[in-house]
Amino acid sequence: MKKALFKSLAILNRALLPSLTKRGVDLSKASKWQLLLFGYRLWVTKNALD
Repeated sequence: MKKALFKSLAILNRALLPSLTKRGVDLSKASKWQLLLFGYRLWVTKNALD
């Protein structure tokens, strides 16, 4: 159940949220909201793969 939820969230993230790596955002110079978005996407991906 939990894994299916995170897999669907990962699919929604890929479709709706901007990709920071494709934009070439440097994480050392990223703004607070960009770091928050990166952390959220990383958290969802980590839980979807477990």
